[in-house]
Amino acid sequence: MATGTRPGTYVCGIDAAMDVIGGKWKVLILWALAERPSLRFGELRRGVPGITEKVLAAHLRELEADGVVHRESYDEVPPRVEYSLTADGRRLNEALAPLGAWGRRHVLNGPQEP
Repeated sequence: MATGTRPGTYVCGIDAAMDVIGGKWKVLILWALAERPSLRFGELRRGVPGITEKVLAAHLRELEADGVVHRESYDEVPPRVEYSLTADGRRLNEALAPLGAWGRRHVLNGPQEP
């Protein structure tokens, strides 16, 4: 797993996971890739409204370096590149599913008192 620019080791598993999925867009990219087995760059960009091409490209490189996204380049004219989740990426999406369920409940019901 990549450690980013952080020196030293992770404090806990959540710390390591947040290093991989941190930021506004990475979880949405993973979600889009879970919806279809493989997507081209333009399809991904349309699947994550609001993301810029520059940020999408950077995040895809980081997710690939972290081993959760696979990039397949085809030797065709015009060139074709497709992105998909690795087995680790699918496991990460499974781990994020309860967080998504919590978010949906939070949006529907608002903050709950203790």
